[in-house]
Amino acid sequence: MFRLELKIPPVALVVLFALAIWFVAQMNPWAGVQIPGKEWVALALLIAGFALIIAGAVVFISAKTTVNPMTPELATSLVSRGVYKLSRNPMYIGLFIMLVACTIYLENVLSAMLLPLFILCMNRFQIIPEENALLEKFGDGYAGYLKSVRRWL
Repeated sequence: MFRLELKIPPVALVVLFALAIWFVAQMNPWAGVQIPGKEWVALALLIAGFALIIAGAVVFISAKTTVNPMTPELATSLVSRGVYKLSRNPMYIGLFIMLVACTIYLENVLSAMLLPLFILCMNRFQIIPEENALLEKFGDGYAGYLKSVRRWL
C-alpha cells in the first residue's frame, strides 16, 4: 500500500472516481432518483469546485511554492493564508465538490456511495503522506497549523 502513496495524481483519481460513479449509475438504473434542477445544481457545484481549486492554486503560486501534489517535499513555504485558513486542502475539497456534481447530475443513490471512498483514498494515499512530508520539512510551524486548521472542513 505504501507504493501508492503520492503516486496517483489527485486529478487522475477524480477521473477514475467519476468513471466509477458513471458506471455504477449505468449498471443500476433502479437506484435512480429525481433531482429537480439537477443540471443547474450540478453546474453550480462544478463552478464552485473549480473556483476552490483556482483559489488554492493562486495562494500557492503567490507564495512561490509548488502546486504539484506529488512532490510536497519541494514546498518552499508554509501556506496558511487565504482559503488555507479554512481548510488544509481546499483544492481537494474542490475536486470532491466536482464529484458531488457528477453524482447529482447522474441522479443515482448507489453512485453517491462512492463519495466517502474518494475521501478515504485521498486521506490515505495523498493527504497523510503530504502532511508527513510537510511536518518533516516545516516542523513545529506545520504542527501548529495541523492543530489549528481542519483537514477538510
